Amino acid sequence: MGEKAQEFTTALGDSHVIAFYGAMGAGKTTFIRAICEVLGVKEPVTSPTFAIVNEYDGPIYHFDFYRIKRLEEAYDMGFEDYIYSGHLCLIEWPELIEDLLPDNTVRVHINVDEDGTRTISW
Repeated sequence: MGEKAQEFTTALGDSHVIAFYGAMGAGKTTFIRAICEVLGVKEPVTSPTFAIVNEYDGPIYHFDFYRIKRLEEAYDMGFEDYIYSGHLCLIEWPELIEDLLPDNTVRVHINVDEDGTRTISW
């Protein structure tokens, strides 16, 4: 995924809110890890399933909203402060907070093909 991550970060431009869509196990965290590596993050990049947000050097914010039950939980954690900070925000399971995403959010779709390969589009 490194080559695709390089292509993605080059195409990203000044966009900073990125939403990753895909089924469980599709490779969202793996692709985010590859993006962070391209951007020079040295620390371990793991899914923040229980913490909801991890912060990496940059800062880069990595969200996982899989466990969110109500939109108010995102408000309570200050999600809007993160996405309007101007820093890179990488969001797994954005379907659960779709109403909070800015209009200029880059949407990345990861699909698992029949042969097990991944197709990544944005």
